[in-house]
Amino acid sequence: MKEPVEYRIEHLRQRLAAADIAELGVRVDLRGDTVVLSGTVATPECRAAVRRIAEAELAGVPLLTDVVVGHTDPPEHAEVLR
Repeated sequence: MKEPVEYRIEHLRQRLAAADIAELGVRVDLRGDTVVLSGTVATPECRAAVRRIAEAELAGVPLLTDVVVGHTDPPEHAEVLR
């Protein structure tokens, strides 16, 4: 028998915090029968890792990923102050 989805979500949160990516900026919420991942990560690789970990932990549970990659590029020009 599988654990209730709420327990599986908590396991996912723990795995995301403990994983090499240590991704704490991702929210994991249950909306109806769907688990929604949202937030901002540093790289596309981090986003893929979050999705891969979530799919492994929540196998069989509908999953929606709304995780975006934050841009940390330096500005292309100087800011003009007046």
